[in-house]
Amino acid sequence: MSSFIKISEAASLAFHTAAFLARNPGRLVSSREIARALGASENHLSKVLQRLARSGIVHSTRGPNGGFRLRSPWEKMKLVEIYEAIEGPLAPGRCLLGLPVCKGNRCALGAVLHKTDEAVKRCLTGTTLAELAKSFRSGT
Repeated sequence: MSSFIKISEAASLAFHTAAFLARNPGRLVSSREIARALGASENHLSKVLQRLARSGIVHSTRGPNGGFRLRSPWEKMKLVEIYEAIEGPLAPGRCLLGLPVCKGNRCALGAVLHKTDEAVKRCLTGTTLAELAKSFRSGT
């Protein structure tokens, strides 16, 4: 079965990483430990962690005892912050066919896409990382 809404692998990895770190509050966690727990590529995870660090969502500490932890207070962080750190600002839906002429105003699905975009945005802005972390279960 196909899903109508798809997010990038990087955004998914960012959500899972943030939830994993939220389940390990106050401790520095290495990228290797996170990758192992999530079953992810350490190289891909490193790129995601760089974006999360650049946006201030995570703090990194270098060195043999280094790692990553969430900024404080992370409990009220909205999922939209994590998403936009990876994908950039949420923008209105575009034509599913990729036609530059469409711009959604003459698209048969324009109204549906707009409603869907708004519902997803409401969900991401209305859900905290603390809420996501409650339901998170890693592979460890």
